Amino acid sequence: MVSAGAADPADLAKFRELQQLAYAAAQSVAQTLEPGVTEQQAARRVRAYLLDRGVQDWFHTPFAWFGERTAFRGFRTPLQFFPTRRRLTEGMPFILDCAPVREGYVADIGYAGCLGTNRLYEQLMGDLAEYRALILTRVNDRVPLRQIYRDVDALIARQGYDNRHRVYPGRVIAHQVSRVRSRLPKVVAAGFGIRSIQTLVGDLIVERMHHRSPLWADGELSNHPATPGLWAVEPHIGFRDVGVKFEEILVVPEVGRAYWLDDDLPHVRRWHRALAA
Repeated sequence: MVSAGAADPADLAKFRELQQLAYAAAQSVAQTLEPGVTEQQAARRVRAYLLDRGVQDWFHTPFAWFGERTAFRGFRTPLQFFPTRRRLTEGMPFILDCAPVREGYVADIGYAGCLGTNRLYEQLMGDLAEYRALILTRVNDRVPLRQIYRDVDALIARQGYDNRHRVYPGRVIAHQVSRVRSRLPKVVAAGFGIRSIQTLVGDLIVERMHHRSPLWADGELSNHPATPGLWAVEPHIGFRDVGVKFEEILVVPEVGRAYWLDDDLPHVRRWHRALAA
């Protein structure tokens, strides 16, 4: 596991560089989307963009969700997360999500957008800013992760939305990110890179020995403050047929205060522009 407190600044720079690349892929593909494009086509475009720029493996391959699928409506099995032939139409929200691996460094991002104008999407995206501030504050207050999850739920309820990250396997709002070091082949199975899964399983075993988990959910195993390291955090909120989220790395040092790895990200720039206006 990569401990943020012990990580060389060059390592953090590599994580940041890859996260920037993943967001650049999502933004670039978002600009190519037009009515009639399918989720499968969008996901393939994200994948091609990243492979062309040196990505060698995946924590998970790119996902794309359109319309009501951005809010995971009707999702019952893991297979429903995979891209479908659902076609984009004018005014429809979308989410692009990818988790590339390059030189062992990992990024896991989520980019919410909309084709054209959708007032509900705009409202949710604006309200999403509160979660980024809330999560960082509560982590720095050393509040147990389980309680922070419940604080997020309380904010969702106050805003009149519903929690969509609870639909993810394990109900996770975040997971730890470790540098991938494995001798296994670079093979993808069921959308996940087996080298990354091996690393995550190793982290699970180590953390369970300390009665902790690298998966942040609302259960007993998350009843501890954030473990030092890197966390890919993804609050996901929904209302009716619209869902929005961001996903980015939170750095929790061994000593000192936690911080977001990078503030120069599309959703953060959006919120800064809104404040300036």
